[in-house]
Amino acid sequence: MLVLTRKQGESIRIGDDIEIVVTDINKGSARIGILAPKSMTIYRKEIYERILKENLAAAQLVQETSNLDNLNKILSQKLKKQ
Repeated sequence: MLVLTRKQGESIRIGDDIEIVVTDINKGSARIGILAPKSMTIYRKEIYERILKENLAAAQLVQETSNLDNLNKILSQKLKKQ
């Protein structure tokens, strides 16, 4: 991890198109601004982790539904043969 010290109004560049600006510093927290292309999605970490968790749950539901569909097809075929 790279750790840098910045004062209010100073910034950090990431690559050619991302700039992180320290806009305000208060007791125990710093406000930052992020300048990045509009096509880039930016999330707070806790929101990003929630999105990942929900996506995983949705993917598991799709897999379970697919498994049920396959089971239904197999059972239907067996019933037709009887």
